[in-house]
Amino acid sequence: MLKMMTFFQGLPGQQTVPGVPDLPRSSQKLPPASEVESEASMSEASSEDLVPPQEAKGAPDRDEEEATKKKKKKRPKGLANVFSVFTKGRKKKGQPSSAEPEGQPESQPELSGPLPTAEELKADLERGRLEAARPLLVLERELQAAAAAAAAGGESAEELVRRQSKVEALYALLRHQVLGLLLRPLDVAPERLRQALAVLTEQEREDRRAATAAAAAAAGGSGALVSARPRRWLQLWRRGVEEAAEERLGRRPPAGAEGLSEAERTFLHMGRTMKEDLEAVVERLKPLFPAELDVVAAYAESYHRHFAAQLAAMAQFELCERDTYMLLVWVQNLYPNDIINSPKLAGELQRLNLGSLLPPRQIRLLEATFLSNEMTSVKELMARALELECQRWARDVAPQRLDSHCHSELAIDIIQIVSQGQAKAESITLDLGTQIKQMLLLELATFLRSYQRAFDEFLERGKQLRNYRANVIANINNCLSFRTAMQQKWQTQDLPGHLLGPLSELKSHGFDTLLQSLFGDLKPLFKRFTQTRWAAPAQTLEEIISTVGERLPEFSELHDCFREELMEVVHLHLVKEYIVRLSKRSLVLKSAEQQQQLAGHILANAELIQRFCTQNGSPATWLHHALPKLAEIIRLQDPSAIKIEVATYATWYPDFSKGHLSAILAIKGNLSSSEVKSIRSILDVSTGTHEPFKSLFSLIKVG
Repeated sequence: MLKMMTFFQGLPGQQTVPGVPDLPRSSQKLPPASEVESEASMSEASSEDLVPPQEAKGAPDRDEEEATKKKKKKRPKGLANVFSVFTKGRKKKGQPSSAEPEGQPESQPELSGPLPTAEELKADLERGRLEAARPLLVLERELQAAAAAAAAGGESAEELVRRQSKVEALYALLRHQVLGLLLRPLDVAPERLRQALAVLTEQEREDRRAATAAAAAAAGGSGALVSARPRRWLQLWRRGVEEAAEERLGRRPPAGAEGLSEAERTFLHMGRTMKEDLEAVVERLKPLFPAELDVVAAYAESYHRHFAAQLAAMAQFELCERDTYMLLVWVQNLYPNDIINSPKLAGELQRLNLGSLLPPRQIRLLEATFLSNEMTSVKELMARALELECQRWARDVAPQRLDSHCHSELAIDIIQIVSQGQAKAESITLDLGTQIKQMLLLELATFLRSYQRAFDEFLERGKQLRNYRANVIANINNCLSFRTAMQQKWQTQDLPGHLLGPLSELKSHGFDTLLQSLFGDLKPLFKRFTQTRWAAPAQTLEEIISTVGERLPEFSELHDCFREELMEVVHLHLVKEYIVRLSKRSLVLKSAEQQQQLAGHILANAELIQRFCTQNGSPATWLHHALPKLAEIIRLQDPSAIKIEVATYATWYPDFSKGHLSAILAIKGNLSSSEVKSIRSILDVSTGTHEPFKSLFSLIKVG
């Protein structure tokens, strides 16, 4: 699973993904609830984590402290009015009452001592004494037995109804006490909580017993009474838990958390609240609650439902780009990873299969919206970065110098934009990161093509600017920054052609611009070879080499790798122009001695070119055979030997054509036309090529 960050604390030294709030762990405890009147308080002060809202359905809204004050204050209207039935037909203590049957059914729980009266039970319950639950159950059982005997001439229906009213009023008070404790479990002493749970469990058993008895009797008991079973206190408790979750998660997020939107603060509050509350349930309540109540499931499912309902409601609105992203981060990453699978909760929550906060179809729609938003943002940011770079060129701003090299921040800005887009997608899911990667690569290729076109326009229009050459060098150096960053980003040395192509063209056009003046200065020097009929080739070439050497410092601000590439271009130019002069057909040598003398000059010049270029960083070893092999063709006199040399030469330079061969053979004035034709025919036979192959003779036009 993706772990973008811990839920409450960012990883040390790790840059936060843009748009994701840093979620520090809160060291502040939740505010405590009011004190509860009980035999003992819990050893640790609890938060009001699980306190239900003021009006919990089916459960009274007054706490135990209020119950104890009833003895000193006049009881308010409501529940107290229910007990008005106790004032009617009350007998003196010790006298038999028609409401108290003489016998008990065999299934009644046993009690030690006489059965308390309804009035005594009421007083005990008002004082929070849950021990009254057992005699109250006995009282209920006696009422059921009396109702069953009514048909045989027992008590009147009116008396049965009056007794039932007393019992139901007592159960209302007991329910108030029990649910009041169970819905504030962290504020109750463990023994007190166990007592309330025992009452709840007993009432559930009695509900089942009553249901079985009613089914057996078909009529459901005496027609004089309406059965109050099942009372469903367990359902009331679960409903109270549901309301507690709704109230807890629905609270307004605390102020602070600068830089977060309202939606982000809401997500953070709900996530933190749910996690901390469920940890309290697992650590402090699970050991006390009976396994059949599954207290963890009750709270977890309630919190999950409300969390999901809040997010589903939010997803119905047209969300801004930032909130769409945050919604997906919570649904796909933070909620499943930092809450459901958190160390303290994973063992409990995984078994519940709570599921996703949003349905799959809605998640897919949000992901599509996110991808569209993110790609639009990436495109706009890239275009803005290029626009700012072009403005710097136009204003003739000198580039930065970094380690004695001309430097531009454009590549860094662009790769950062791409990286942030992919990081945001991966912070949702790895699959989404894979999807956006392909989209980002295409967008990057489009940008690089735009960059190359903008650079070409600058090369044409900016020639008169003072910092023109420095900015050209800076942008050539940018190619290395782009290439290195992309290789590191995608962990590959083999970048696709649609990414490297625009960079190669930009570099090539930059080299052409930087070398244009130098090559212009060399042109008249190369012409001397033919103008002087190769009378002093050594002196001419030395002047050419000297001119090149004087201009090389102009390229010192290129990165080393580009200086080497540029020197290879110079090397190629020197060899090419030398061959061009040999191919002019202006020199015809009829004697073998003259041909051997020219071949010697060519070999000496080739050695000088190779030594100079290699010493200055040219890696073009593939050019080393170009001039020496031509010198050998000119030196040889036997047509068969010339054929072998031509065949060998064609393996080194496959673009050496019959036209180029004819221009060289024209120097050998002692060859007959049939011999020339025979030698030319050797190029009709394919002998393979040396790899890698680079163009040389395709750059040379012969007429």
